Amino acid sequence: MPYESSPSPVAPISTSRFWTVGISIAIALVVMVGLAFIHPEIANWLIGGAVVVAASAWILNVQPPSVATLPETSGAPIERSANPKTAELLDRVFEALDDPVLIISGGEPDDIAGRRVVMANKAARDLLRIQSQGALLVQVIREPGVLEAVDEALFGGVSRTTDYATGGQRDRRWRAWTRPLGDGEGKGQGSLALVILRDETDARRTEMMRVDFLANASHELRTPLASLSGFIETLKGHARDDVAARDRFLDIMSAQADRMGRLVADLLSLSRIELNEHIPPSGRVDLDRAASDVVDAVSVLTQEKQINVVVDQGEARASISGDRDEILQVVQNLLDNAVKYSAKGGTVEISVRSDLSFDEAWASRMPGATRLPLVTPDRAVGVLYAAVTVRDHGPGMAREHLPRLTERFYRVEGQKSGERQGTGLGLAIVKHIINRHQGGLVVESAPGLGAAFTAWFPMVVERRDVRTAA
Repeated sequence: MPYESSPSPVAPISTSRFWTVGISIAIALVVMVGLAFIHPEIANWLIGGAVVVAASAWILNVQPPSVATLPETSGAPIERSANPKTAELLDRVFEALDDPVLIISGGEPDDIAGRRVVMANKAARDLLRIQSQGALLVQVIREPGVLEAVDEALFGGVSRTTDYATGGQRDRRWRAWTRPLGDGEGKGQGSLALVILRDETDARRTEMMRVDFLANASHELRTPLASLSGFIETLKGHARDDVAARDRFLDIMSAQADRMGRLVADLLSLSRIELNEHIPPSGRVDLDRAASDVVDAVSVLTQEKQINVVVDQGEARASISGDRDEILQVVQNLLDNAVKYSAKGGTVEISVRSDLSFDEAWASRMPGATRLPLVTPDRAVGVLYAAVTVRDHGPGMAREHLPRLTERFYRVEGQKSGERQGTGLGLAIVKHIINRHQGGLVVESAPGLGAAFTAWFPMVVERRDVRTAA
């Protein structure tokens, strides 16, 4: 129990201490009285001194001990005043932490269902969608490594740090710190453990971006750099005075330099998109207008190849949640591929559809072809989608090539003609943009029938409801 001061001016003392004080005072009085009988001339002075000694002894021995000496003299803990402001401040600090923090009670060691959340701050409640207390740990955290670390903290007193990744369309990287907190102070909670979660996605993506960029740049830029070095050495040597050879070599060097520029630009674009892939976009885009803008932007290229682009936008407005620049990049990359692999004078078809269910969004649009989903979003109840389909009538692809289309630098064998300028990163960029927008990507193709790519995105609910009500 905390020490509490008595309302009386003098604190009570123990029996043994009372007798010690009394005997000391009695001895002092006896000595003073005896001296007074022996020396009558100083009797008044001795009696007054006896009174002073007795009073001093009583005050020194009976006054309450100071706070500084209280633990040593009484063995009781120092008094702690219950300060509501301090408790409120600690609660606010706990709630304001950016990292999710949980306090877990262990119950019995052999009772897995007994691990419950005793306290959870706001970040933890928002992340795990739980109340502040009472939730089962196995229902909110399903990572075996974290659950094992919690058990070690609860019943073994072991502190651990665990790295893990969450599943689903968006890969998230987390780090969990588990620390033992001892028992629950006799409240029937058993052992307690502290769990702190931290989102390491940004740091891991930045690290992987550097690694991938260096690996891809060193691999893909090696060929054009070797070509440039070889032609430079040739021009400095025996071809120095050969005008025809010099002009031909300079044209090749210019093409290789352009290819290096496109590689660097696409690698930087891909790295930036991967870095922000886990951050949902906040803007709104009209998918049909985006498709029209892309057709206008590539009109010069299609006219040069005499490609006829047919656009079918549908009747309803296809408004989606997304980043306009990235949605434009998706449509443009798909259209560039279609134009690239279409024969001169061919036709490319673009269609936009809205208010599609999940099954309607990824349904077949090219009978007789092999269909394969390259990106599949998590199925959500009541969500409608808008889809854009880009189809060409080029050579098409065999089914064994379809699963690898979104790999970096992958080219279908037999379609590596130098006339088709590209870096092999277009569909990889499309995949990561669609992942960020929680959409889907489907490819349909067959040799001799061309290819059709369908990208679909969740629609803006508010805008669609207003249009329906009107």
